[in-house]
Amino acid sequence: MATEVLMPKLGLTMTEGTIEEWKIKEGQAVKKGDILFSVATDKLTSEIEADTDGVLLKILLAEGEAGPCKSVIAYIGADGEAVPDGGALATAPTEAQTAPAEEKTPAGGPKSVIVIGGGPGGYVAAIRAAQLGAKVTVIEKEFLGGTCLNIGCIPTKCLLHSAELLEEIRNQGKEIGVETSGVSVNFTQVMAHKNAISARLTSGVAGLLRMNKITKVDGTAAFTGPKILEVTKADGTKESMTADAIIVAAGSVNAVPPIPGVKENPCCIDSTGALSLEKIPESMVIIGGGVIGIELACAYAAFGTKITVVEARDFILPMLDGDITAVGVAHMKKMGIAFCLECSVQSIEESPAGARVVCTDKTGDTVSFEAEKVLVAVGRRANTDALNLDAAGLRNDRGRILVNEKMETNVPGVYAIGDCVFGRAQLAHAASAMGEAAAENIMGLDAVYDEKTNPACVYMMPEAASVGLTEEKCREKGIDYKVGKFPMAANGKALIINGGEGLVKIIADAKYGEVLGMHIIGPRATDLICEGALAIRLEATTEELITTIHSHPTVTETMREAALHLEGRAIHTGNK
Repeated sequence: MATEVLMPKLGLTMTEGTIEEWKIKEGQAVKKGDILFSVATDKLTSEIEADTDGVLLKILLAEGEAGPCKSVIAYIGADGEAVPDGGALATAPTEAQTAPAEEKTPAGGPKSVIVIGGGPGGYVAAIRAAQLGAKVTVIEKEFLGGTCLNIGCIPTKCLLHSAELLEEIRNQGKEIGVETSGVSVNFTQVMAHKNAISARLTSGVAGLLRMNKITKVDGTAAFTGPKILEVTKADGTKESMTADAIIVAAGSVNAVPPIPGVKENPCCIDSTGALSLEKIPESMVIIGGGVIGIELACAYAAFGTKITVVEARDFILPMLDGDITAVGVAHMKKMGIAFCLECSVQSIEESPAGARVVCTDKTGDTVSFEAEKVLVAVGRRANTDALNLDAAGLRNDRGRILVNEKMETNVPGVYAIGDCVFGRAQLAHAASAMGEAAAENIMGLDAVYDEKTNPACVYMMPEAASVGLTEEKCREKGIDYKVGKFPMAANGKALIINGGEGLVKIIADAKYGEVLGMHIIGPRATDLICEGALAIRLEATTEELITTIHSHPTVTETMREAALHLEGRAIHTGNK
């Protein structure tokens, strides 16, 4: 007799599951322990193993369909064996079917919201609007999670984690008593790990949308008028859609500079290409000294690639304080990364190595660099070309939508958030904050997006983070300020983690001691920076940081010590 395959019950609150993918197809042989299918709930996605050997005789629940827990969704048996009841799906009554009918929505119904884009801004906006009672639809043309989860923040950090572990083993292992031999990079597995993490997170986003009863439409949206969209779906059909409010969360794409040869040379890649290489290149020229270029420079340098960074300005990482950048540059030079600053790229030519980057240096001389790959990392631009903004009457600056602090556009009922707006930080956490503000304003709350507490994080080696004003900005604004610094070398936990490389710097108002900026480079910098953001939000003073007890031994002590130094009261360093 054929064996029933049941929809699993993976948790106390799980009532149904959705088949994401059948790993074994009808008619194929399966062994006990093989992954049979993957199932998604409102919280997670799990892979389910077969309980028996045989042939997958019949699938009753197709991919994308949902079924109640413990219902029969397939049969496994001997080849040619009959399936009970002709293979009809057997279902048990769900809680929803046996529960009393829900109270009907009040007259007029809930407010409807359409979100264009399912990235960190879009899906967060959708969830917040749904929490507040809206009927929400998300239109996504490619993948949930946007650039961040699929081809940006998360994949880059996966590569960097592998690279950092490699660097620690090579450079610190022997010193701390961890001796290994033959350490090497399995680049295929590095990429597999990256893909697995991205898949898990994007699956989680899909579960969150289901949990909040948000409808997802696979397709591309374009305005045909104010608050009117034409959506071209994945199957090619078109549908006109409108709502009480529309949130544009279209994100951004890699900018391509008008450099002769950059589009024609196949050795030129962008960040997406750098995150999907099949092998580690022997050499790479990186055009651009911003966050994307520097993070990938660190990762590939650790993997063994010879890296040259070409930057038109006389500095890199403009979002960081100069003292913080100096520490990072010194470390990267030790890694073998070369920098050519004040160097303007003129063209890209073919060469035996792959590509030749021809530049003009600060003296006016022509210099060139050859490499197997050229990473073009000169920033990102708003991904609004296909939206037909003019048809909606949306004011924009070269595709970047103009909004106020409530994320409202000039068209009533249309909001815009994230990388596609003008004059705001192009960061995932900033997009999420904008999304929450937009959703709350749509639903009648009074919310604003305030960027002064927005941290900038650079996951280089060692990692760096910054929030608030730098010394350079204070001087520009004519602010009378004081500075406190504390070296990681004087902190026990930092010494243990990375040998004490790094620095904490606090900038405060000279008269009242109000914290204006905090800048960190060293272990856990991107995790620590939120103390600085909170201090700025609360208009905290250095005295309040000092009188807050910081646990020992932790890297967080460095922030209190920097505040002590600013006040001339340093305990674990000099007061000069």
